[in-house]
This record gives sequence, structure tokens and C-alpha cells, in this order.
Amino acid sequence: VVYYGIPLLAKGKLLGVLELFHRSLHEESIEWFDFLETLAGQVSIAIDNAILVEDLKTKHFELLKAYDQTIEGWALALSLKSDETVEHSKRVTELTLKIARRMGIKDEDLMYIRWGALLHDIGKIGIPDSILLKPGCLTEEERRIIEMHPVYAYKMLSPIEYLRKAIEIPYCHHERWDGTGYPRGLKGKEIPLSARIFAVVDVWDALTSDRPYRKAWPKEKAIEYIKDQSGKQFDPEVVKHFLEIIQTYQQGQHQG
Repeated sequence: VVYYGIPLLAKGKLLGVLELFHRSLHEESIEWFDFLETLAGQVSIAIDNAILVEDLKTKHFELLKAYDQTIEGWALALSLKSDETVEHSKRVTELTLKIARRMGIKDEDLMYIRWGALLHDIGKIGIPDSILLKPGCLTEEERRIIEMHPVYAYKMLSPIEYLRKAIEIPYCHHERWDGTGYPRGLKGKEIPLSARIFAVVDVWDALTSDRPYRKAWPKEKAIEYIKDQSGKQFDPEVVKHFLEIIQTYQQGQHQG
């Protein structure tokens, strides 16, 4: 019987119309109209805020996607420079994330772990090809030079604000649980958890993959090596979770 329509305006833009329908006659008053205008104003503000939040989320997602694609491009460039492959980077990243989730690392930190895993050897860009691609054994001086690549990674990534939380793996994945690693000789839980996880995964993938200087190890032999290095090179807790995941994966393959 009675209809009212009031525009929903915010910042000079029409966002919609607030409509009211009455099934019977309605006697309005100035106070009622004031209330309706106030209500429409509040609805307009709420809708405008919701649009802003959604727009921010979209832009944030697009920005993260751009970051992710850029980092994947860097990982591809690294694979072209060294004897490792893009598939290696993808495999170690995927398994590192599985262990990280299993060990209770928060979802908001997984993105940085992914980026760190993809960029784990970015510091090798600073290593001369004559050393990086040398087919034979390295001299002591060459070994010292190649062991600088985590430091180069830190220097390259630390000025980039959005990658600072992703530095842990590139900087620390060659540290050892017993303190004999490099570049800083960190020991035990001084080593960031993400780097402790990645260290196990990186060695596992390296041992079970063909390299120019050797054939891939059988998985059983590689597992025994990982077990033997628990408490020496690797965090025992990480090794435990790694072995549980590998065992589950192998059981699934066997059943398949």
C-alpha cells in the first residue's frame, strides 16, 4: 500500500536504494523521516567500508600473486645456472611445507617458508660458474667460496622488506644441529625451525636424485643416512616427522 525509497549515497556515489514496503497505510512524521535518513546513511557507510575491504583484499591477493610469480621466475633462473632443476625446487618446497604444517607452523608463516624454499640457493648467483659448475672435487679455497652463498643470499634478500621473513631458509639451511655447519655455526634451536626442516628435505632430495657426479641413492639407503644424521646434522624432531611423512607416502605408493 505504501512504498518509500531512499538513495544510499557515500562520497557522492550512488551505491543503491533502501526500499521500504508497508502492507497498510503508514503515517510518517519528521522524526520517522530523520530516522530513515540516518539508517540509510549508516547502511551507505557500511556498504562503502565493505567495498573498500573487498577491494583491499583483491589488491593484496594480486600483489602476493605477483610476488609469488616473480619468485618462481627467480627459482627458474637459479635452476638454469646450476645443476639443479625446477622440479627439485618444487619437490623440496612441497615436502618442506608438509612437514611445517605437521609441526604446527601457522598458515600465515607458510607463505614465507614457500618463498624461502624456492629461493634457498639464490646466493649461488654470486658464485663464479667455474666453481659452481666444476665437475670434479673442489679445492679448499673453492669450498670456502661456495660456502659464502648463504651470506650472499642474506645480502640480496634482506633489503627487500616483503622477503625478510623468507630469509631463514636461504641463510641458514647449511647450519647443522651439532653446530658444525656454516655460515655462522649455529647450533640446535639457534637455527630457525624452517631452516632445520628444509635441511632434511634438501639432503633427502639431493641423495635420491641423479646428479652429474653420481647416480641417485636408493630411497632405503637415503633414509638410513637421514636416521644416522639425526642429532648430528639434523634436528631429531624434524627427522621424526620427516620419516613419518615418507613412510606414509611410500605405503600409499605400495598400495597403489
